[in-house]
Amino acid sequence: MASCDAAADRDSLHPPLTAGKVALVLIALAMGGFAIGVTEFAAMSILPDFAAGLGVDAPTAGHVISAYAAGVVVGAPILAVLGARLPRWLLLIGFMALFAVGNILSALAPSYPWMLVFRFLSGLPHGAYFGVAALVAASTVPLEYRTRAVSTILMGLTVATIIGVPFANVVSHAYGWRWTFAIVGVLAVATMALVALFAPRDPAHADASPWRELGALKRGQVWLTLGVGAIGFGGMFAVYAYLASTLQAVTGVGPEVLPWVFAVFGVGMFLGNILGAWAADRIGFPAAGGVLLWSAAALSLYPFAASNVWALMVVVFLIGGGGGLGAILQTRLMDVAGDAQTLAAALNHSAFNTANAIGPLLGGMAIAAGLGWTSTAWVGVGLSLGGFAIFVVAWLTGRRRV
Repeated sequence: MASCDAAADRDSLHPPLTAGKVALVLIALAMGGFAIGVTEFAAMSILPDFAAGLGVDAPTAGHVISAYAAGVVVGAPILAVLGARLPRWLLLIGFMALFAVGNILSALAPSYPWMLVFRFLSGLPHGAYFGVAALVAASTVPLEYRTRAVSTILMGLTVATIIGVPFANVVSHAYGWRWTFAIVGVLAVATMALVALFAPRDPAHADASPWRELGALKRGQVWLTLGVGAIGFGGMFAVYAYLASTLQAVTGVGPEVLPWVFAVFGVGMFLGNILGAWAADRIGFPAAGGVLLWSAAALSLYPFAASNVWALMVVVFLIGGGGGLGAILQTRLMDVAGDAQTLAAALNHSAFNTANAIGPLLGGMAIAAGLGWTSTAWVGVGLSLGGFAIFVVAWLTGRRRV
């Protein structure tokens, strides 16, 4: 079984760590998740600011978000394969260095075309970092706790949506949107230091090679699991990318309210991440189907709540709960990838950022077609249900194989 192979690989890397050392490793890795969460989600929350600063409208500025997502999609498999022979702790430091450079350049972008280039560059190490960090986190705990260990890395991302994104929103309004990306660059450098101090100094696996990693692409269950994330997670991004604009144009609130709404989304994502990991450690892959149905239901409420800020906050909290899908699919890939763990883990974030590209793109098309700001919700419902359909195929075919 793939999960047994992964467990054997984990046990061969290093002796069991103390609880204190595990905590330090997870904190170091989660700092990287926090930095990535700030740049990914803050770019959506300050979209009206940098759209004005770069002289483009909101739907056009949404392509900046898609450029970052495209960088993740391209970078995750390439960096994972090229780094197959390197120790994971060293890979993490290298990925964060590239991430820091991309965000600092984004802060200095002189025009909209350059911003597209720099956001693409910033996205290149995103998926590879999360993929390798997830494997390191899972290697530090017993098998039955691995989803919760992985969720800790993603928890850094969800904490970013609670604290980092509202803070970035305030900074953007007070001092300019460029400072948001500069701060992310500093956070990336801090992550490099923490990883260097606390991450296990395990050598690369003796049999590791780019060709072994590419073996993940031969597995149908890997592709189906990636499809669940690539389509199903797009629903949340379709709404989130245009949430700030919707709040201003439909709900009629001022800029001072935006950080609070984004913080509520972050709390929903934080709790969804915890509950999703808990469910996955108990019932496994079927937890993903439950999260996707939850997302579809929550998104369907969005158009009806958009005119009232209090109702919208409740719905945004529920939509944020769909973020629990991440850790579930991450450990699913560990089970079905065999000995191609690094590439499969990194591809999970290529899939999610395919969703990050598809969601804003389709949502922007709906808005540009004159369907209104809240039409993004119906785009989101369709994507969530599309992900659920792929989940059903993956679950049924996977059970037959077992």
